Amino acid sequence: MKLLLISNSTNAGEEYLRYPLPEIGRFLQGVREIVFVPYAAVTFSYAEYEKKVQARFSELGIRVRSVHRAKDPARMIREAEAICVGGGNTFALARKMQEQGLMRAILRKIKAGTPYVGWSAGSNVACPTICTTNDMPIVEPESFKAVGAVKFQINPHYLDANPEGHAGETREQRILEYIEANPRRWVAGLREGCMLRYEEGKLELIGKRPMRMFRKGTETFEIEPGGDLSFLL
Repeated sequence: MKLLLISNSTNAGEEYLRYPLPEIGRFLQGVREIVFVPYAAVTFSYAEYEKKVQARFSELGIRVRSVHRAKDPARMIREAEAICVGGGNTFALARKMQEQGLMRAILRKIKAGTPYVGWSAGSNVACPTICTTNDMPIVEPESFKAVGAVKFQINPHYLDANPEGHAGETREQRILEYIEANPRRWVAGLREGCMLRYEEGKLELIGKRPMRMFRKGTETFEIEPGGDLSFLL
């Protein structure tokens, strides 16, 4: 499998997809065209999303083709040279992907070696479920099940603290609730500006910040970039 799972598309003060673009370019070296899944878009159109991603991927010499234009989106996935799933609302994304049979189609392609790039919600749906997303459930998908390309859960945009003056639960408390209910599942708190790359049987954390790891019965700990992640495989 070849996976690039990115926490966030944009760092504060930067252009869209600017920070991960060099790594995306390395990961997709030799790829001329990607099939894009834009269904996490809610407040703007799928066509606008496709155009936004194409503007950045053009710098890599890669053409972007969105599944929303296809009569048979699952077939488009089956024939893809590479697959890219963008961020937005994870529940909206999951619902549409399930309706069109894209979860199963993507998993088969990933297992066959087709490169997969996702950020934010696109990283969430690579996990066994979407249960560690940060998003509001604005629509109801068929289930919480996702692609299942990896065995662990990801919490993108992981934050260590709540804003000043906010007395609600921290992100860590939310994840601790999840592992209490799902004791056999690891959760990776993937901070912004970081990504996970799986290639040639090796999983690697890329970025300048550590990743926070959660599992019931295990004391929460940090993994530095370049650290051993074999326990997640």
